[in-house]
Amino acid sequence: MTVMAVHAHPDDEVIGTGGILARYAAEGIRTVLVTCTNGEQGDGPGGVKPGDPAHDDAAVAERRLTELRESVAHLGIEHLELLGYRDSGMDGWEGNAHPDSFWNVPVESAAARLAELMERYRPQVVVTYDEKGGYGHPDHIQAHRIAVAATESTGIPDKLYYTAVSRKGVQEMFDYMRASGMEMDELELPEDFGTPDELITTVADVSPYVEHKVKALRAHASQGDSIFLLQMPEEAQHRVFSTEAFVRKVCKVPAPDHEDDLFAGLRGQL
Repeated sequence: MTVMAVHAHPDDEVIGTGGILARYAAEGIRTVLVTCTNGEQGDGPGGVKPGDPAHDDAAVAERRLTELRESVAHLGIEHLELLGYRDSGMDGWEGNAHPDSFWNVPVESAAARLAELMERYRPQVVVTYDEKGGYGHPDHIQAHRIAVAATESTGIPDKLYYTAVSRKGVQEMFDYMRASGMEMDELELPEDFGTPDELITTVADVSPYVEHKVKALRAHASQGDSIFLLQMPEEAQHRVFSTEAFVRKVCKVPAPDHEDDLFAGLRGQL
């Protein structure tokens, strides 16, 4: 059995899928991570941002790929596949217009490369982002597009999932952190943040692998985006990292409407 996760950048593998990748690897299921870009538009040393004369795209990419390999080791991922596209940056950044950016690669071209990987690994389960890329990041949207296209063109995966963030769960987490005395004034989420809970089909318990996720997140030390999560008290980290939610979009096997396992309906057939 094989699960393939299709992600946009180094570090994207951790928050939404690090637990299932670690869990399934521990169960002996083959785990494949496809990372589409090299992360050039990430922070440079000292937090230097893209566009700053001191920002070195090549050096940033090299460091982020090194961090990615360390993260992969913490999560026990068996196979890492790099598509090597250029990071497009956040929505509205100058990097969006770079001719080599992932966002500007024809979908059919990138999807064909991903389809080759699907042909090689024959994953029963594929996981990627939803059509909004989770929060509108161009590279996340592009990763979604090529994963869907490759799934359709090959017909190989039995199940296709989109990562999800429970709106109810996020609100409960924020309420818990405020009640615990954590400073939350600057962290107000939009009302439409996350996935409506009625759309979530699958919630996986990954609590035994929380420490794996924390270590993997720490491996991406050059990026400041996750500092808040790493600074949370251990109990809060456990609450955040102990489950991962998904929306099932394709299912070719008999499976319950609500699952706790992405391989539900598959284990007895293989």
